[in-house]
Amino acid sequence: MNGVLERTLGILELLAQHGEGMELGAIADQLNIPRSAVHRLLADLVRLGYVRQARGHGDYLLTTKLVSMGLSYLGNSGIIDIAQPLLNRLAEISGELVRLSVVDGERLTWVARAQGARQGLRYDPDIGSDARLSCSSSGWAWLSTMSDDEALALVARQGIGQPEHFGPAAPVTLPAVLEALHVTRAQGYSITIETYTAGLSAMSAPVRFAGQPAFGVVTIAGPTVRFTPERMQALLPELLSTTAQLAATSGASPFFTLTAETGASQDAA
Repeated sequence: MNGVLERTLGILELLAQHGEGMELGAIADQLNIPRSAVHRLLADLVRLGYVRQARGHGDYLLTTKLVSMGLSYLGNSGIIDIAQPLLNRLAEISGELVRLSVVDGERLTWVARAQGARQGLRYDPDIGSDARLSCSSSGWAWLSTMSDDEALALVARQGIGQPEHFGPAAPVTLPAVLEALHVTRAQGYSITIETYTAGLSAMSAPVRFAGQPAFGVVTIAGPTVRFTPERMQALLPELLSTTAQLAATSGASPFFTLTAETGASQDAA
């Protein structure tokens, strides 16, 4: 990392992965930036209110300023107002975690969720993180709406999620990912079992207009012991109904409208 902006964003992204905070030296070592430069950038981030220094041991942590900006953006984009009632209904019917991820350039980011499980095992990932395209149910659903070349290019740029970091069934080669995408494309939805997280099953369907690239994905996820293939098949009509309703009402969201238009223009080009 050489540029000031690139280094600053690198620090913010790294601290976002470490809620407990990090020491200056650890930040410098992980990002391969001189400690003097990290110290200057952290001082600016503290002054601007994006980072704070914990008392006692000097670790640096993010403040809630970035979170506030993100929530404000989502609120003004219309995404949550449109999607949340639909997600809540699907979570109530399924009794599992329901998530919405949105397409933002080359990223697929989880932005909203509804938890249907009232007791017992619950799966609850962090909102705001990007899906690993090669091994997540939502990633497969999105990639299946593209050509093979486009999908594999995105996977190659992001990297393949390895089983030691994700689920034991995560595909470890591009041909294996492509095979999963072919199945997903033929079905119109994805089903994964322990590819993203050990003990987790999920099913996803893209949100899009007919013949157009997806601009979002709806996912139902739950513990494998409970969320069986049979249970997923039983919930498939509700999942597809939710994505169809979300697509039909997406015109009320500036974010969805612009994303869909951008995807359509790129596809035509």
